[in-house]
Amino acid sequence: MKKHVLITGASIAGPAMAWWLARHGLEVTVVERAREFRDGGQTIDLRGAGRTVVQRMGLEEAIRERTTHEEAVAFVDARNHVRARIGAEQFGGNGLVAELEILRGELARLLVEHSRDSVDYVFGDRIAALHDRGDKVEVRFEHGGGREFDLVIVAEGIGSSTRKLVFGDEVERVPLNLYTAYFTIPRGENDGNVARWFNAPGGRSVFLRPDNLGTTRAALSLQEKPRGYEKLPVEEQKALLKEKFADAGWETPRVLAALDAVKDFYFEAIGQVKMRRWSKGRVALLGDAAYCASPISGMGTSLALVGAYVLAGELARRDDHSEAFAAYERIMRPYVDQAQDVPKAGPRIAQPQTRVGIALLQGALSLATRPVFSKLAGKLLSPPADKIDLPDYGQSASSDS
Repeated sequence: MKKHVLITGASIAGPAMAWWLARHGLEVTVVERAREFRDGGQTIDLRGAGRTVVQRMGLEEAIRERTTHEEAVAFVDARNHVRARIGAEQFGGNGLVAELEILRGELARLLVEHSRDSVDYVFGDRIAALHDRGDKVEVRFEHGGGREFDLVIVAEGIGSSTRKLVFGDEVERVPLNLYTAYFTIPRGENDGNVARWFNAPGGRSVFLRPDNLGTTRAALSLQEKPRGYEKLPVEEQKALLKEKFADAGWETPRVLAALDAVKDFYFEAIGQVKMRRWSKGRVALLGDAAYCASPISGMGTSLALVGAYVLAGELARRDDHSEAFAAYERIMRPYVDQAQDVPKAGPRIAQPQTRVGIALLQGALSLATRPVFSKLAGKLLSPPADKIDLPDYGQSASSDS
C-alpha cells in the first residue's frame, strides 16, 4: 500500500516536493490556505544546485522561456545617474543577478502544473490540529474535516502556523533589522531591462525590477531594529511607508502613489529561522519553515528546491521515515549553515544611514566590477548555491527519454 504524504504550502518547496514524491511512487496531497493559486511575488533566481534540481525535473527550458530578461542591477543617485552597475554576465552569472531570473508566481505555477496530474491540490484550507499516533498522523482541517496520513511535510513560510502546532516555541527567529515591502506597479518610462537600486539617507532603499508581464516589481526597504511593523494592518503599513519615504527623492513619489491600488502588497520583517531539529515523529519541516536564510542570502529558492529534492529522495530510498529525516538533515545542514552565514551588518551596509555611507557603498560596488577586484568581489557577492554534492535518487524527468 502506498504511503500517503500531506504537504502544507503550495509556493516553491511544497509543489517541488510533491512532484518528486509522486515521481517516486508515493500518494501526495498538498493543502494551501490561500483560496486559489497565488500568482504574485517578486523576482527570484535559479543558480547552482537549485538549477540542477529543475534540470532533473525537466523544467529548465520552460523557466528560460519565462525569465524576466533582467540584464543588470544599476545603483543610481537622485538624478538617476548610474554610480555602479553589475551585469548578469559578471561573476560567472552567479552574482547579484543570475542568468535565470523568474517571478516567484511564474515558477510556482510551473511547479504546480508540472505536478497536478499526480498530486491532489486542496486550496482554501489549512491544518487546524494534528496528532501523531506513532503509526499515522491524524489531521483535522479547518474546513475539510479529518483525515489520516503516513507523513506530514510542513513547507510553509517563516511564520508557519503548522510548525507552531508541532514544535511549539522551539524555533529561533533571528531578526536582521530590516523591513521590506514588495508589490507591483505600472511600468514607468525609465523602466527597462536593468533593475535600479536607489539609496536615501536614513537606511532607506527603493528597488525597481523589470518583469516579463509589462509591469515593474517594487521593493521598499527600511533599516530599523524590530518595532512590530509587520503586525500592523495592511493599510497602516502602507501609511507608514508613505510617511517614512515621503522625502526620499528620485522616483519614490511615483512608487508611493501606486501603493493604494496594488493588490499584491506584502510586508515583512526580514529575518532567519533556525531550528535545532527539522523533524519530530512523522512530521518534517521544509524550506523557510525549517531554515529561512532571508532574501539577503540570495539562497531561498535554492534551499527550497534542493531541500525538496533531498527529502523526497531520502524518503523514497528508505523504509524508515526517521532514518530518511535524519539523512535529509545530515545532507542539508551544512548547505543551510553556509546559506545562513549572512553578516548581521549586511542591511546596514546595503541601506546606509548617511549620504557619506551611500557614496562609500556605491564606490565599493563600482570598484567590485573592475577586473582587478572581480575575483574577490565574486566571492563576496555570489551566494554559495553550488556548495553541496547532490545525491542521485533516480526518477528524474530525463530518465523518461
